[in-house]
Amino acid sequence: MLDDVFCKIVSGEIKADIVYKDNDFWVIKDINPQAPVHLLIIPAKHFTSLEDFMEGENDGLLGRAFVVAHKVAHKAGIAEKGYRLILNEGEDGGKLVPHLHIHLLGGKKLGPKIVK
Repeated sequence: MLDDVFCKIVSGEIKADIVYKDNDFWVIKDINPQAPVHLLIIPAKHFTSLEDFMEGENDGLLGRAFVVAHKVAHKAGIAEKGYRLILNEGEDGGKLVPHLHIHLLGGKKLGPKIVK
């Protein structure tokens, strides 16, 4: 395990509001939500970047992340009206935590723009 906040959540060092968990992914509520539903889909294994996530034995894991997102959107009651998935990659992409994760946002009309 590394020292980022998501590794600490997966290891049990930091508590989080867990919505879903399996062997590969944890889904938690964002502590600074940007929508009525704002969840973070976190790989249980540490991946710093999208490139790391798609190498070797991890091939196919990205697709599973989207399956988990869809499942959790249904569980949260937002799948029918729609939701947004955001993956911030790199400094210019707005990534703040060096552990790959996907934001799932919904519960209101989000509008067409994601960049100001």
